[in-house]
Order: sequence, then structure tokens, then C-alpha cells
Amino acid sequence: MTSTSRRRRARPDLDAVGDVLAPLSPDRRELFALRVERWWGDVHDGLMAVHAPEDAEALGRRLLRSAATAYAERDPELHRLDLARTLAPDWFQRPEVLGYAAYADRFSGTASSPGTLDGVRERLPLLEELGVTYLHLMPLLLPREGDSDGGYAVADYRRVRPDLGTTDDLRALARDLRSRGISLVLDLVLNHVAREHPWAVAARSGTADERAHHRRYFHLFDDRALPDAYERSLPEVFPDTAPGSFTWDSELGAWVWTTFNTFQWDLDWSCPDVLAEMVDVVLHLAGLGVEVLRLDAVAFLWKRLGTSCQNQPEVHALTQVLRAVTRVACPGVLLKAEAIVAPTDLVHYLGTGRHVGRVSDLAYHNTLMVQVWSMLAAGDVRLATTALQALPPVPPSTAWITYVRCHDDIGWAVGDDDAAAAGLDGHAHRSFLSDWYSGAFPGSTATGLVFQENPATGDRRISGSSSALVGLEAALARGGRSGDEDVDLAVGRLLLAHALVLVWGGVPVLWMGDELGHPGDAGWAGEPGHEDDNRWVHRPRLSEELLAQRHDPSTVAGTVFAGIRHLARTRASLPHLHASVASQVLDPGDPGVLVVLRAHPEGDLLVLANVTSGWRPFPAERLAHHGVADAVDALSGRVPERGGDGQLWLPPYGVVWLVADGR
Repeated sequence: MTSTSRRRRARPDLDAVGDVLAPLSPDRRELFALRVERWWGDVHDGLMAVHAPEDAEALGRRLLRSAATAYAERDPELHRLDLARTLAPDWFQRPEVLGYAAYADRFSGTASSPGTLDGVRERLPLLEELGVTYLHLMPLLLPREGDSDGGYAVADYRRVRPDLGTTDDLRALARDLRSRGISLVLDLVLNHVAREHPWAVAARSGTADERAHHRRYFHLFDDRALPDAYERSLPEVFPDTAPGSFTWDSELGAWVWTTFNTFQWDLDWSCPDVLAEMVDVVLHLAGLGVEVLRLDAVAFLWKRLGTSCQNQPEVHALTQVLRAVTRVACPGVLLKAEAIVAPTDLVHYLGTGRHVGRVSDLAYHNTLMVQVWSMLAAGDVRLATTALQALPPVPPSTAWITYVRCHDDIGWAVGDDDAAAAGLDGHAHRSFLSDWYSGAFPGSTATGLVFQENPATGDRRISGSSSALVGLEAALARGGRSGDEDVDLAVGRLLLAHALVLVWGGVPVLWMGDELGHPGDAGWAGEPGHEDDNRWVHRPRLSEELLAQRHDPSTVAGTVFAGIRHLARTRASLPHLHASVASQVLDPGDPGVLVVLRAHPEGDLLVLANVTSGWRPFPAERLAHHGVADAVDALSGRVPERGGDGQLWLPPYGVVWLVADGR
């Protein structure tokens, strides 16, 4: 059966929501009907993939009413945004799109004056100077009190943290950002809720009917038989602080699935009510003006005995349903998959096979991030070349999120097969990276911290600011200043890393403070609730002193800020960096130079990046072969000078973006 005939068969009865749509004008009712005709086949197919036919039909009717209600109540300004985005569906793929991610309180406040949503407005000049068009504010929905896993243990999806403001404040901030051309991005934690969430409270202490109803929202077990069977194939996320994946709850009288922490209860997505509730949450946040929803821990949604309970096929069917419902009610909203998984699983979150163009619009390019850090540590591009060449293409209607750093620890997602193809032992290389970035490897200047060492596997993840990982913190701690060799090399590494994620295509996202070479928080362990989680070292409060230095070229902060702003502005001027054009990693020739080609109809762009601390040549004949023998480097605005041997010599951590004339 063709997709067209499936959509025709699956078209729902709009008379069932006629009461919801009746107050709307005829043209708006017609627009809703057209969206349903276009997208409801994806809802139907996704539901049929995870539910029995009778459950899928009933759930489809429920979701249609939710979509119709959200559509009817949508703010006129947001309705206009939906229309604009429908006419320009590639709006998020364009090279002028630049992201920035931060915790609202740490971005807008100080230790003595906590930040708020209103305070975020005061930082908007910084974002506008950089050219930011996409602002990801880290979890700000109401978390549980005390340890909340950095806000990812949500106690209420419809309330804002009271210290940050109110739901009305969030709506006002979204409106203000939108007026400046900045899209608001928020986290939606899909896999779990806090033990204090009303669903979990009702499951253990509600009326008899409430308990019976809400216990179905969670994975509960009377004894350890099934948990023990699942544990045989489950990896541990937090082996140091939360070993195992199940927790006994005496009020429930049952074992509850807790993948992350004992206070984060995994939702059972095989329960139709869970999907219906989450659709309502998505539409509520969209109604506040959120334009991108980061689907946190999406890889973990479906559980299957004998597997890692990650990346199961049903995950993609469920994501397809979420995306299709938003396309009907609020097509200006994008879904972003937070799937930090093995390279072979990564592309599925942007759609492969029958899910092409039907699941997430955006996904984190975890492989690129890991390989950037691997290249800088090893001074060698061969593993990165192998791993990045092995990734299959993604749908041209989607985009990667590219990034140097984020709020989380760095896990070394280096596949054993990729390592072997590059002549390396996977386990040994992952161990090397942990040693290098924790400063344990001889010659390393990095000052990261080991996070969650797993004694069973030997895996060690790394925390630390980008400044710490490139060696800038250590150089400054020794009294170094801008112009000193160690400082300049560290700044070179930091700018090279950003040059690669900015030239890759997709949506590059800056982590708060990286634009200033911001150090980590030396006092991270002194804050209540943070002492057992060293990821807070790379979540500092934004320094007013460094902010004040950003326009002073004699300072490190000024040098870094000018460098990243120049990269962003150059990127915005290059049509070659539209996300629909894939980056092709070419065989390097020199193991110290990464070679990336972006073949665009307006002309090719060739990227050369020296990942070593010495000068490296690139052969003149290869420049001629790629049609860039006399090409201008977009970053400098000049044709790069050649040595007496005719080769292009790249300085330590040097990078060029060579643009061929496509005429």
C-alpha cells in the first residue's frame, strides 16, 4: 500500500472536532483540514506500529481533538509564524542560523543575585552581537526539590521554576525573542518524570481508581525476576551514584524502572495515556511560544527484554506521531532528538527507511563532537575521517546540531570497528582520551575531571569547560596572557574546534561562555546538591568581568570573542553552508590535516584544518584537483600564500575555508 493510500484510509472524521473548530473562520477551518490530510497518515502509521488497532484508533481520535484545540487557541502571532515557516520550511537549515545554550539563572545572574527569565533579556545584546537566532535555555520547568539531575527530574511540565519566573514570564520572553528573530528552545524530558510528579504521586497515594490508572504510566514489578532479567543487558548511566536501573518504592510496594536516578521514574510509553499526555504537553509549550523542543533521553523510551532498551524501532514511531501532530497544530515548531548514541544508531533519529523525513527535524551530532576532541588530543585525523565517512547521509530536510561542548559530560562514543579501521584499539583509545582530558596523560595540558567511572567496563566520561579541555585554564593559571605561546596555542585549539562545528552545516550551538574562553567553576562542589556531580564545573555563572572584556583585543576573552564572532559572521555569508548540503570528509593524505568538502551548486567549499601544534603542508596538486588552486579563504578574505614549494602551509591549529568560484 502506498503512503498516499495509507493517508487516505487514515483520514479522520473532522466532524468529531467540529465543535472545536466552529468558532474559526472558514479559511482557518480549511487550513486545519488540509494539514490533517497531509500529516494524519503519519500519526496513524506511528500509532499502528506501537498499539493494537482498536487502541490506535481511539488514541488517534483523542490526539485529533488535542491538535484541534491547540490550533483553535493558538495566538495569532504564532499562527502567522506557522504560515511563514510553512512557506520557508528550510528556515532552520540556513547558514545564518546560530544557536546558543545556557542555564537561564547562570546566564543572567550572579552568585549574589540569582538570574531570572526577565534577566535573560538583559543579556540579549550579547546574543545579537554574536548573531544568535536560536536560544536553548536549559531545564526551567518545575523540578523536584533538592537533587533534580540538573533540572531533568520534572515535577510539573506546566509550571516554571518559581525562582526564574512564571509561565507568563516565559510567554513574554518567547515573544520578545521572536521579535528579535531568536527562536526559544526548551527541554522536554520524555523518558521519565520526578517521583514528585502528579502522575507518580497518584500512582502511589491517590484514590483506588487513581492508583490503578496511573500505575499503568510506569514500569512496575512486584519482584526482582524481570528487573534482574532486564539488568543483564542494560548499561548503567550513573554507575557511581545510581547503580542499577530499578528502585524499590515502599509506598508503591513495587520495583520501579529508574534508568537515571532513583527519583526519576521511567514512563511506560506502551500505555496510550502516556503518549496522549505528552502530546498535550508539547502543544501547551508550543502555545507559550516555544519553537524547538529538545526531546530529552528519547533513545530510552521503549523497553525490550534482552536489549540495551535504547534505539528500539518503536522510539521512531512515537517520535513520528509527536512530529506529525505538531505539523497539524503548530508547524512552526521543530523537534530535536537528544540521542547520544553510537554512531551507527545516530542517523535513525533524523529518519531512515520508512521514517525518512517523518521523525525529528534536528539531532545532536555527537560523533562530530567526540571526533573533534579526539583529533585535538591525538593530533591525528585518521580516526575522525573513518568514523565520519562511515555515517550514512541524513534526509535533506533535516539538520544536525553541531557543538563543541554542551551541559553534559563527554562520553567517548568511539566505535570499535571505526577504531580498528583506523589501526587503533577502541578501548585503548577511549582510555587515552579520558587520560588526556583529565590531565593524566604525559604532556597533556587539559584539566578536566573524570565523571562516572565504570569499573566493569573501564569507561570514564569527562567533565570540564572547553577552556579546561583545550589547556587554556592551565595556561592562564600559570600566569599566561594573550600573546604567550601556551595561551595562543590553547586559543587556537578552541577556535579550531568552533571553526569545524560552524562550517559543518546544520545548526551550530555555542555553549555559554565558550565565546569568552570562560573557565569552569572552581567552586562547583560548594553548592548544595552539586557536590556529587562534577558536571557543574562546566556550568559556571557568566562572568561580568569577562563580558566586559569581550571588546578588548588585548585580553583572552576579547580574542576568543572576536574569533568566534568572525567565524559566525563568515558562516552566515556562505550559501555553501546550507544544511541540505552534506559535508564530505575526504581522505587526508597528511594525518594532521582534516579535509572536508561541501559541494554546493554555487561552488565548492574546501575546509582544511591543521589539528597539530606544528606547521603542516597541503599539496598544490590537491588544491588544483578540487578546483581551489586560486580560491579565496572566506575567513581571511585572501588567497592563502604558498611556500616556495607551491604548497599551502597551515599554521598550528590553522584552518581555511576555501571557496571555489561556481560561475
